[in-house]
Amino acid sequence: QVQLVESGGGLVQAGGSLRLSCVASRTISSFNAMGWYRQAPGKQRELVARFLIGGSTNYADSVKGRFTISRSSAKNTVYLQMNGLKAEDTAVYYCNGVSGGNEYWGQGTQVTVSS
Repeated sequence: QVQLVESGGGLVQAGGSLRLSCVASRTISSFNAMGWYRQAPGKQRELVARFLIGGSTNYADSVKGRFTISRSSAKNTVYLQMNGLKAEDTAVYYCNGVSGGNEYWGQGTQVTVSS
């Protein structure tokens, strides 16, 4: 069973920064896609940023220029550096991985941005 464990969430003032980490229980190169989604209260879960096979990336328009996804194969970890945080970034952030037709989710980490 694949496990994804997030960390790094917390409370931050608007304009501040946080870095989220997602550690996978197996090599991240085995995933076809891997990245971050978020879900705010009363809203649907949405893509934030992800790696696709081959190393290309997708970002939500709302975070382009502020958030950066990166990874460490040696640590089986995907990161999300979030700068210039806004109140509307407040959500539970989930790590997601897709491999062999299966989709895996972490337990989520809360990010709260105070205005």
